[in-house]
This record gives sequence, C-alpha cells and structure tokens, in this order.
Amino acid sequence: MAKINSERISEGSISGSKREDIGEKALGEFEPWESWETQLCLWSIGIGMTALIVLGTLVNQFLLS
Repeated sequence: MAKINSERISEGSISGSKREDIGEKALGEFEPWESWETQLCLWSIGIGMTALIVLGTLVNQFLLS
C-alpha cells in the first residue's frame, strides 16, 4: 500500500499538476442548464411551498384547535 501511495505522490510531483487541475480534467466540461430544467425546479419549489402553507393551515384548523 505504501508503494502505491508513493507512486501516486511521485507521479503528481513529476507532472507538476495541482489537485484542482486533476479534478477539473476528470469532470470534463459542465453541461449548460436547459430552460425546462430551470422551470421544473422553480415549479417544484413553488408547489412545495404552496402545499406547506395549505397543509399547515389545515393542520392548524382541524388538529390544533
């Protein structure tokens, strides 16, 4: 195990690349957001907040009174 770690360290020091550069190379290019994905997120948040308000009101009226 120590031999493998020393090889990784030596490869990193030889190439001179930083850890951030290696991560960016592994991830590749970022995909742009599609407009329908943005709309889906916004609608989901809106529906969730509306449901929270409606259900909170119903619980307050019928269960807590």
